[in-house]
Amino acid sequence: MNAIAAVDNKWGIGLKGNLLVRIPADMKNFRNMTMGNVIVLGRKTLAGFPNGLPLQGRTNIILSSKKDFTVRNGIVVHSKEELFEELKKYDSASVYVTGGGTVYDMLIPYCDKAYITKIDYSYEADTRFPNLDLLENWEVTEEGEEETCFSIEYRFMTYENHTPLKY
Repeated sequence: MNAIAAVDNKWGIGLKGNLLVRIPADMKNFRNMTMGNVIVLGRKTLAGFPNGLPLQGRTNIILSSKKDFTVRNGIVVHSKEELFEELKKYDSASVYVTGGGTVYDMLIPYCDKAYITKIDYSYEADTRFPNLDLLENWEVTEEGEEETCFSIEYRFMTYENHTPLKY
């Protein structure tokens, strides 16, 4: 299983249910990596998608504690155990955890890789991704060249988990 996120200098990912910034090359990277694959996300992250609908061209698995929550063209699960049972149907390498903060916190120990867009700026944020630089079993295995979008500097990074948990 993989995680994918764009983070600022303090590993912030969102504020009041919205992304901190939208970088076209990052959005294209997200689309290219997840297209045709499985994405796992929380209900609040889904609400931030265009029209609050699942992303087309992907299997959307939405984690929600609300038992009556349903969504057209998405698979809704209500617990980590139910999610893991559903994920058994898919190749782990094709699964991407896409947020939000609670879902990342729950699933990062099970991820083999994390594809991180590191933004060289500190935004006001109320949601964070786990700081992989401080987690002893994670290491940077690829670091892209610094790129710029208007005045925003960022780079694509790949982290690998040496001891992922099995689900």
